[in-house]
Amino acid sequence: MSAISASEKVDGFTRKSVRKAQRQRRSQGSSQYRTQSAPVELSPLPQLKDAPSTEQQELFTQKLQQCCILFDFFDSVLDLKSKEIKRATLNELVEYVSTNRGVLQESTYPEITNMIITNIFRALPPSDNPDFDPEEDEPTLEAAWPHIQLVYEFLLRFLENPDFQPSIAKRYIDQKFVLQLLELFDSEDPRERDFLKTILHRIYGKFLGLRAFIRKQINNIFLRFIYETEHFNGVAELLEILGSIINGFALPLKAEHKQFLMKVLIPLHTAKGLALFHAQLAYCVVQFLEKDPTLTEPVIRGLLKFWPKTCSQKEVMYLGEIEEILDVIEPTQFKKIQEPLFRQISKCVANPHFQVAERALYFWNNEYILSLIEENIDKVLPTMFGSLYRISKEHWNPTIVALVYNVLKTLMEMNCTLFDELTSSYKADRQRYVFHSQTNRHRLALTSVYHGSHRCSEN
Repeated sequence: MSAISASEKVDGFTRKSVRKAQRQRRSQGSSQYRTQSAPVELSPLPQLKDAPSTEQQELFTQKLQQCCILFDFFDSVLDLKSKEIKRATLNELVEYVSTNRGVLQESTYPEITNMIITNIFRALPPSDNPDFDPEEDEPTLEAAWPHIQLVYEFLLRFLENPDFQPSIAKRYIDQKFVLQLLELFDSEDPRERDFLKTILHRIYGKFLGLRAFIRKQINNIFLRFIYETEHFNGVAELLEILGSIINGFALPLKAEHKQFLMKVLIPLHTAKGLALFHAQLAYCVVQFLEKDPTLTEPVIRGLLKFWPKTCSQKEVMYLGEIEEILDVIEPTQFKKIQEPLFRQISKCVANPHFQVAERALYFWNNEYILSLIEENIDKVLPTMFGSLYRISKEHWNPTIVALVYNVLKTLMEMNCTLFDELTSSYKADRQRYVFHSQTNRHRLALTSVYHGSHRCSEN
């Protein structure tokens, strides 16, 4: 490791960029730490379609066993012939399970799951890039993907086969299998996470006895991510699965589900990498509120509690989510949260960062939100008026000023009398403030003069 200069110690950005420039990054990483004790050369087996029907099942098993041989993909020229035989065999197995009926006999389940487990379950290596930023850096791709992709494809077709029997498969696709599957969601390779997302969703749908366990383990992954590691590559994919799961929840919602919303999904908003999964997270929250509107108040108060103080990008995301929530909110629930919510929106409108102010002002382009505001104008207008009036006179960005004028015009049309009262009151308050400020300055000036002249007379 090269020595770090004094300037690099002071400038964190320099230090990080120098490290990145010095590091020789690889575009591919091997996840297979197990190696064969000696090179194994594969011999092609007869095609399943050419074998007599009485021999197909035995040949199917032989091909599954042959595909349990693993290869080193870092050496591009090593075992080329055997790698190609395995790839072709995996392709054939995928087609065989996809297009034939009666191939999933009870005796094949252990062979199938053993082949899958041998190929995909592995320890994920540490990232090649210790400063890996998913928003900026290219991910490390799985070197063995030419084989692993086909194994995932085979697993998916196995689960979707019309003859698939969960009652038999549950002996092999059990809690241990699910745990190992969930660990793979931390893969940097987005192609792998995409397959895992679909596969876990199929398992959730077919194995009723695993549903509570899957939800609990996802809950645990998120809690570790929030409070311990702050790093897990598959948060967005797991949230996408949860969106579908929440959609299928029965009413009334169980206490377990409500607790997950308030103790896990809302705190997830504090993650520094929120941009990577915010769309999926917001969708899950909205799904909960559509299921049970009474959760609206605690959710809004939770978001207000965690509202970002120094990150404009996050504020824009929060405002987008608030609009999605307001789109599905019931008028009775709106009344419960309107004052604290619009106090925060008022602060956002006054934000010197124009994107935050602009996003907050776009609420007035939403017809349903406008109808809620109009119904509750006596509460909303007094909360917003001071910020809007001041910004119309003082904001540096002309686009924001123009938007504010439009909002003020809309609010005035909703209740002209209240608008005039607030305008008069605001101007009177401003005049009193200016008067007191001038009086205080005058007093300070007189005091200064007095003390100065007093010191002169003493001398």
